[in-house]
Amino acid sequence: MADHCINSNDNKQSFLMNENKQWVKLNVGGTYFLTTKTTLARDPNSFLYRLVQEDSDLISDKDDTGAFLIDRDPSYFSPILNYLRHGKLVINKGLAEEGVLEEAEFYNVAELITLIKERIFHRDTRPSKDSKKHVYRVLQCHEDELTQMVSTMSDGWKFEQLVNIGSQYNYGADEHAEFLCVGESITAEGVTDVEDR
Repeated sequence: MADHCINSNDNKQSFLMNENKQWVKLNVGGTYFLTTKTTLARDPNSFLYRLVQEDSDLISDKDDTGAFLIDRDPSYFSPILNYLRHGKLVINKGLAEEGVLEEAEFYNVAELITLIKERIFHRDTRPSKDSKKHVYRVLQCHEDELTQMVSTMSDGWKFEQLVNIGSQYNYGADEHAEFLCVGESITAEGVTDVEDR
């Protein structure tokens, strides 16, 4: 009976040792990450996969816990490791895509490099949600039309500026000043409209 227990414990230890060979501990900038060789094998040309191979051509120190020492920013390493785990790029708020790209290039994760470059390209080429176009309408009017002009501005337009351009015409004995009335509308798209009255 005692022999059976020893064999059972031996099998358990043997199983754990084989299981532990699959697990890899990484010390990235002082933060520990635990993952598997299978996860790192998602890109067999990556630095990480090559690092954990038995016959690795890469030389890396290990800390006193046996973790591979990697002198990189751990906050930017997290999206790299998560991509290798599930194949999706998830970047936490506060992390720059360019920083994740830098790390992907360092670790040589080819598909991720392409994915981040595409994301940066789309981010930089699409208009921002906050971008608004300011459209100005310039209307010329006489002094006696000024009040009516400002009060009848349509919805979405607001009075912005009044420019006195003097008088070019004499209408009888009274001289009337002429003005340019500038109105502004903030829209997604629009055309500047110049109109004489």
